[in-house]
Amino acid sequence: MDGTRVLLWAVFVLRVALATIYFQEEFLDGEHWRNRWVQSTNDSQFGHFRVSSGKFYGHKEKDKGLQTTQNSRFYAISARFKPFSNKGKTLIIQYTVKHEQKMDCGGGYIKVFPADVDQKNLNGKSQYYIMFGPDICGFDVKKVHVILHFKNQYHSNKKPIRCKVDGFTHLYTLILRPDLTYEVKIDGQVIESGSIEYDWNLTSLKKMEKSSAESKDWEQEKEDKPQDWEKHFLDAGASKPSDWNSELDGDWQAPVLQKPPYQDGLKPEGIDKDVWLHQKMKNTNYFAEYDLSEFENIGAIGLELWQVRSGTIFDNFLITDDEEYAENFGKATWGETKGPEREMDDIQAKEEMKKAREEDEEELLMDKFNGKENVFKRFHRRNEL
Repeated sequence: MDGTRVLLWAVFVLRVALATIYFQEEFLDGEHWRNRWVQSTNDSQFGHFRVSSGKFYGHKEKDKGLQTTQNSRFYAISARFKPFSNKGKTLIIQYTVKHEQKMDCGGGYIKVFPADVDQKNLNGKSQYYIMFGPDICGFDVKKVHVILHFKNQYHSNKKPIRCKVDGFTHLYTLILRPDLTYEVKIDGQVIESGSIEYDWNLTSLKKMEKSSAESKDWEQEKEDKPQDWEKHFLDAGASKPSDWNSELDGDWQAPVLQKPPYQDGLKPEGIDKDVWLHQKMKNTNYFAEYDLSEFENIGAIGLELWQVRSGTIFDNFLITDDEEYAENFGKATWGETKGPEREMDDIQAKEEMKKAREEDEEELLMDKFNGKENVFKRFHRRNEL
């Protein structure tokens, strides 16, 4: 192992000690993956997965991942982990996907679910927190989905994010930060970033929440006002007389300004320092409850998708709170095998071209031979006649 790789692994090990790793899967233990991943039995027609490195790869073992195996099928499989909340923390979701079958129509995205998801009955109606990854269908749909669940609705990023469409393995990374910023990376490069609040069209929801809260405040305030509301305006400029005897006269109270004219939204005339005793605090809960990127009970990750042509491989799943760890994990997995994968594909392509050329030449020779044989047969018949 050269010096660069030693340094990379040293940094990687250090980040492991500092990062919180909620989930990590590389399928390096043979068939034991079946103990961690649950295939949904909601539909008997769901397609089946196998663990494979595919027809070409950078490393036969390291590149093994979940591969779809049947054409024109829905797929549903998931893995559970210890539930957690990302409140106040950065959330990074990362994985690799390889459409070696040259995807024509189908999903390559993942979903992050609440801990109480029913894995055995996982299907398209199962609630999820986050949906992230590529989706391809024909010439029109070649996009990266980033869908967040909020207020019992799913909200898509309004920016068009183009996905990779070739047959090689690609690294997809989603970063959601507590300051409501986000990044989408492909192969370690930022391809989209911005504000969660604005790029998911959630500002309108926020305004609706605020308007609703303030409307409730106003309605409650109107209900709280008594008919003799003018008694609640006190002369704040008045002071207790010097000859006031509390024992004889009782507790002193500021005089009430008499019958100030009342009109909605207007201040009574002649009152500069009025005190509205029943003033109600504005409702600020709408902002506190507006947790655009916070999910309280994250507990499962899975694939729930449709594919016309099967063969996609999903690998190197990671959920963490550490951006640097995710970056180093990507370099130590996809980064190490991406080059050799392309080299193997190139070698196979050249071998296939050579084989096709040899077959064409052989077919041409056979045609020539058959032509000569036919000429000989015709000549032989003429001699017999």
